[in-house]
Amino acid sequence: MNSEAFPVQIPEGDTIRADKFVASLGLFTRSQISRRSVRVKDEEGQEFKMSRRLRDGDVVVVDWDDPPSSDILPEDLPLEILHEDSQCWVLNKAQGMVVHPAHGHLHGTLVQGLLFQCKELEEAFGGDKVRPGVVHRLDKDTSGLIVAAKNPQAMEALSAQFRERSVEKYYLAVVRGSLPQEKGDIDAPIGRSPHDRKKFDVGVRNAKTAHSRYQVLARSGHHALVLVRILTGRTHQIRVHLKSLGAPILGDPIYGRRDERFSQATLMLHSWRLSITLPGEDGARLFQAPLPPRFHEILEDLNIPLTVLEEQRCSL
Repeated sequence: MNSEAFPVQIPEGDTIRADKFVASLGLFTRSQISRRSVRVKDEEGQEFKMSRRLRDGDVVVVDWDDPPSSDILPEDLPLEILHEDSQCWVLNKAQGMVVHPAHGHLHGTLVQGLLFQCKELEEAFGGDKVRPGVVHRLDKDTSGLIVAAKNPQAMEALSAQFRERSVEKYYLAVVRGSLPQEKGDIDAPIGRSPHDRKKFDVGVRNAKTAHSRYQVLARSGHHALVLVRILTGRTHQIRVHLKSLGAPILGDPIYGRRDERFSQATLMLHSWRLSITLPGEDGARLFQAPLPPRFHEILEDLNIPLTVLEEQRCSL
């Protein structure tokens, strides 16, 4: 089941039926509202009828079920597996790949590739075809390291480390703009933007704690290569935090701005290094995902040598 809060924004004095508001969110078609068991509640969790009239400023919580499992089939996909054992995988997710099936993404997901790789995966998770083994997620346009479990015991062992924040996650980003310091902390709560449901922002209502650390590895004119460690895992955290400092990620279709020099750039964010203890092991391992071609091309254009990465020891 999925659950998300949405602020109602309509002209003051007007009202809108709850079912029409839900349809306007773009999450489902009108016919899917019943198929997906969509429910609407107030902020206290009290469910109400779809005929209820909503006013500007109301906040509703929308619950819905995952897509029917019959729509989700294993697929033979080109997964880059960096490590595999009897308990889990460590993969280098390609940019553009969605992690698990959802509305509008019922094919080509990482989960469907894993279901093909491991025929027992669905059964191990009680018939779950939507999120079997999903320990954490990456945005569709973010490439790099991701861990997936092969059974519930491994999933709990891995998930516990994310909950306890003992996992060390390092990302590389190319930004456009000037960060205020060479190294710093960004401790700024993040929540959904009241103006655009697809965006998140700092300091908004119902924002949740979000903490990132960054280090500028190299600068080139109006651009910089930045190492970021996230200590929390909020949606779009790095993208929102860097934008809040006036240095949005190059190629970001949601939070960035057009760059004349790199007008064709896609999101320059890569999950680069991950330190985690695998199930059954005593100590943490450090995994590193190779730099994707888009990074090689832009860093070469910016005249930023790859040696700045070789010298980086992840000290954030």
